Amino acid sequence: MADKNLNLPAVYVRDEKTVRASFWVKLGRVAGKIPFAEDAAAAWYCAKDPKTPLRVKATLMAALAYFVVPTDLVPDFITGLGFTDDATVLMAAIGLVSSHLTDAHRKAARRALGLPIADNDPS
Repeated sequence: MADKNLNLPAVYVRDEKTVRASFWVKLGRVAGKIPFAEDAAAAWYCAKDPKTPLRVKATLMAALAYFVVPTDLVPDFITGLGFTDDATVLMAAIGLVSSHLTDAHRKAARRALGLPIADNDPS
């Protein structure tokens, strides 16, 4: 059987591996402390969606990898500032690919985070 990652850029493969190993662990640890937890989870679901184009997946995985990697521009443990760079990177990525982030991705994110979902939500 051929390696399914054979044609993917090496950076994407590395980012996807990093995110797969650490995303939910880190998000679970900090979700109540960051205002962008729902956006991060929605980005995860969009990046894992088989219908999402590879360039969109790569953009989101790079932003999510920045979030999960413990060494970044502003260390996460700095109260009040620690996640500002993570939020900026994630919001920039989402801004670039927002047309691919669907109601289904957002609903899955809310469900995963234990947040209420509106009864009239079509997704």
